[in-house]
Amino acid sequence: MNTPFFTVIVASFNAGDKLNSTLESLLAQTFTDYEVIVKDGGSEDGSTDQLPRDPRIRLIRRKDGGIYDGMNQALASAAGEYIYFLNCGDVLHDAGVLEKVAAAIDRDRHIAEGRWTREERESLRPKRGPLPHVADRQDIPNDRSAAIYYGDVMEMQTGQRVRANPSMDRFAMYRYLPCHQACFYTRSLFRERRFNTAYRVRADYEHFLWSVIRGGARTVAMPVIVADYEGGGYSETEKGRELSAAEHRQITAEYFTQAERFWYRAYLVATLQPLREKLARGRHTAALYDRVKNGVYARKSHKDHRQEQDE
Repeated sequence: MNTPFFTVIVASFNAGDKLNSTLESLLAQTFTDYEVIVKDGGSEDGSTDQLPRDPRIRLIRRKDGGIYDGMNQALASAAGEYIYFLNCGDVLHDAGVLEKVAAAIDRDRHIAEGRWTREERESLRPKRGPLPHVADRQDIPNDRSAAIYYGDVMEMQTGQRVRANPSMDRFAMYRYLPCHQACFYTRSLFRERRFNTAYRVRADYEHFLWSVIRGGARTVAMPVIVADYEGGGYSETEKGRELSAAEHRQITAEYFTQAERFWYRAYLVATLQPLREKLARGRHTAALYDRVKNGVYARKSHKDHRQEQDE
């Protein structure tokens, strides 16, 4: 059986019409080399009874301990080269998303799979912060296949484009990561280690840090709006935000030094992070906040691109 380029995992539980909306956005894609695994945790609302008839869609019905456990169960059956997670209610931004992502991966893979001199490998290191790379490891010096490709999302609630940081240094990973609806993972990153289900809302954050800091994965930004993000889930409730903050403290204590955490927190307080978070969530202030943030990221991306050309 041919290996699909993408495996798209959709975790579902009593999702109603949202499940079909999500699947319709997938079936509308111009790029067709993918499989879809719908992992249902035992819905009783009939949402899985009328799935579109398409050979690329597989349904797995099995009880699970939550969304990350459901994702882990689906991963056991995933056959694609690259893994993508799309929640019920979220949709791909347009019909060309998978085609654009596949093209970006192919371009990067063509470069990354070449054999590089030491100087060429060093030129591929991030401009900020010492992140480990597979290419720098003694045991597999030329294997640069493990990667996380990420883009931007559109917030349905505010109608704003949320740009991801164009480069992932240590501070960027401490502060904010693109949500999993914006990320495509090399399948190998889940062979050794799947989501840690001890974390209820931050398991994807923890896995991203493990993949890069300990797994040696590269991070590759793509100028693509990947998904329209519904939002409004448990992680955005008051209790969910409290749990998210607690899990962030626990996870960062494992991956960052005490000195790093002190200075990163001090910088965020000095730059009014609590106020900026309120502005980012506000229905009337999100547009202005996102325009400012997106402008900063766009300038940063342009500056990095110019530095690469100069080198």
